[in-house]
Amino acid sequence: MNFKLLIKAVLAVLLINIFGPTTTLVAQKNKTEVEDRKAKRKKKKRNRKGAEEVVEEPKEVAPPPVDPNLSPCPKFIDAPDKDEAETNYVLYRDFLKVKEWDQAFDYWKKVYAVAPAADGKRNTVYADGIRFHQHFYAASQDEEEKEKHVDRIFELYDEIGSCYQEQEYVAARKSFDLYYKYPKRATREEIYQMAKGAIDADIDKVPDFIVNPFTSLLVEMYLQEKIDVAEAKKYDARIKEIVANGVEKCEGISCDRWAIIQGYAPVRLEAFETVQGFYDCDYYLDKFYPEFEQDSTNCDVIRMVYSRLRWGGCEETMEKFKHLVRVGNEECVEETALQKAYQALRDAKYELAIELFEAAANEEGDAVKKSNYLLLVAKIYYSHLKRFRKAREYALKAAGARENWGEPYLLIGQLYASSGPLCGPGTGWDSQIVTWPAIDKWNYAKRIDPSVAAEANKWIGRYVKYMPSRGDIFQRGLQEGGSFSVGCWIQEKTRIRAAKK
Repeated sequence: MNFKLLIKAVLAVLLINIFGPTTTLVAQKNKTEVEDRKAKRKKKKRNRKGAEEVVEEPKEVAPPPVDPNLSPCPKFIDAPDKDEAETNYVLYRDFLKVKEWDQAFDYWKKVYAVAPAADGKRNTVYADGIRFHQHFYAASQDEEEKEKHVDRIFELYDEIGSCYQEQEYVAARKSFDLYYKYPKRATREEIYQMAKGAIDADIDKVPDFIVNPFTSLLVEMYLQEKIDVAEAKKYDARIKEIVANGVEKCEGISCDRWAIIQGYAPVRLEAFETVQGFYDCDYYLDKFYPEFEQDSTNCDVIRMVYSRLRWGGCEETMEKFKHLVRVGNEECVEETALQKAYQALRDAKYELAIELFEAAANEEGDAVKKSNYLLLVAKIYYSHLKRFRKAREYALKAAGARENWGEPYLLIGQLYASSGPLCGPGTGWDSQIVTWPAIDKWNYAKRIDPSVAAEANKWIGRYVKYMPSRGDIFQRGLQEGGSFSVGCWIQEKTRIRAAKK
């Protein structure tokens, strides 16, 4: 008889009588736990006896996921000493802020060697490297050394492209630098082709700083017959689309940049108005007909709008065109001797019109009529042919034919003020200083001819805000009130003035 089992049974009965049925479960649970522990001990003994038969595979730990938004190039987290790399980054940035170039560059080289991609989210280290080499380039007097710095600059641009997939940005920066800073390193055509890589990017990714130089290059390439009309039209439309998108979506200070671009690019593209058939009738109707609506009894305006619509291929059967003709016939009947000249102007035969008006001026004995014909020639050169030098030449002839007449100087002021895109990039010093001689001409016009004072003041009020800032003047070692010679085609001496805040 198994006395152990008998004793356990008796104890179980006593526990049930004392504590109830729950105790049985606890006892059973205790028994199970005890048996489990015995089984584990036996298993361990078996494992020790036949260790070669029981092999537990180590569990593989999955590597941390790779963030696809981070640069694949070495980052702080990849550096042998992350803390040291980040400290050197902070140090070189601090020295750079106070323009301690040599000390900053020493720390920059340490960062570039181990973590050129920084945190992987921004190209700061590469961009600062470009900034360093640009500084050393400007400071060097050795041509060979300067070329090495430029080589390094373009290498860093390439590294930005490969490390951040910013090909449109790299194309824009390279072409911008070649256009403004290192023009001897590439032909204008090569710069144009490179800049196309940025202009062709997704419209929201086109860097704003490349729009103005590309616009200038586009006009230049077409007028020099380096590209065909189809390509010129394509990028004319693209530039206007980019500018409209930038102005619409800009925020904060970027809106200031887009405002400058909006004031330059469309004006520079007006050069295509000299190419018959480049723009269609709708372009000329939308642009010029409102001028007639605002000043519908001004014969100069009527003739100009009529000529522009004819140049654009508009049909005279259009209602707006018929209305323009009707008003012109009522308000602007020419003398018989000049009918051919005015007809040539209406027919957009500008060279013939100039020839006929000049002949009429030479034969005219009346000073007022003679000066009017000469001024009309000047306006044809300005508005229709975009030949600014010739426009000024005939405006001065008109002024010489009639004493104390302010209108020719109003026109010359407009010529100068609209030369920002011709004499500079549309922004910055070279494009802003043209406002000085322009304002000089408008002031002179109202001084000799009070009848044009209102018109002169309108132009002055429009352009005085575009004069250079005090900071720009100071940086060039100049002083307000001092004398200054404006170059480009203008070639005028003027007085330095700053835009008021």
